[in-house]
Amino acid sequence: MAKQTIKDVQTKILETMKFIDRICRENDIVYYIMGGTALGAVRHSGFIPWDDDLDIFMTPSNYERFKTVFNQIESDKFVLQEWKIVDNYLEYAKVRMNGTTFIEKAFKNRKDMHHGIYVDIMILHKCPNKLLIQKTVYYASKYVTIVALSQRNWEPKTKFQKVVLRVLKLLPNKLISRQCYKLIYKYDSLKNDFVYCYFITKVNFKQGIFEISMFGKPIDIQFEDTVLMGPSDIKKYLKYRYGNYMKLPSVEEQMAAAHAEVYDTESGFEEYL
Repeated sequence: MAKQTIKDVQTKILETMKFIDRICRENDIVYYIMGGTALGAVRHSGFIPWDDDLDIFMTPSNYERFKTVFNQIESDKFVLQEWKIVDNYLEYAKVRMNGTTFIEKAFKNRKDMHHGIYVDIMILHKCPNKLLIQKTVYYASKYVTIVALSQRNWEPKTKFQKVVLRVLKLLPNKLISRQCYKLIYKYDSLKNDFVYCYFITKVNFKQGIFEISMFGKPIDIQFEDTVLMGPSDIKKYLKYRYGNYMKLPSVEEQMAAAHAEVYDTESGFEEYL
């Protein structure tokens, strides 16, 4: 077999995304490509050449509808891996492809989970247009993030991070995390005077707050050989999130973007574990 490349992985990811897109369009479910996927759509008309994942946003209500429809479909090719049932996952889901391999460093010793090529579904929340509440939700999100990282054999890079990990060992983290998630979901029924937010990531506070005008009715945007749903003001979103988003990152940053330690587009992950 010829040596596989990132392009081969991207082909499988795109096949998975087309499956998700079909479910959403047939059932009036809204999603938005986000992060590097949205950046790739605008800057490269598809994948960022060195990127090995694809990310989309769904609001909690759209995700629940998507999950319901997905679970009614008899598919032997795709599985829905929910964050609620996989230990040490952050708050997002993955649609994974059977018969493929995509093993990440943080989970390479986990024999009890699916390691197929995937698409990430991130949860886009509402938050009141009040700075104090936004800050509270931000720190709750960062708490559950650092707890998950600490349980994945994450290696701290600073003295402060080392101190944080020591403190975490003394806390009832499961109990606190449940309360944090209740706070994160608390405001999703708001109808007026809110912003969208997503803090379960490396972004700082400002980068995780979005005006609602960015995520109105989704637009169709070209992505490789298909069309996906994008933020209604995708260029405003990208400028807010990345600044000069048309500028290419350094070679070092490109190499650091890879997620997989092992990938195989033709064989299932079981034989690698």
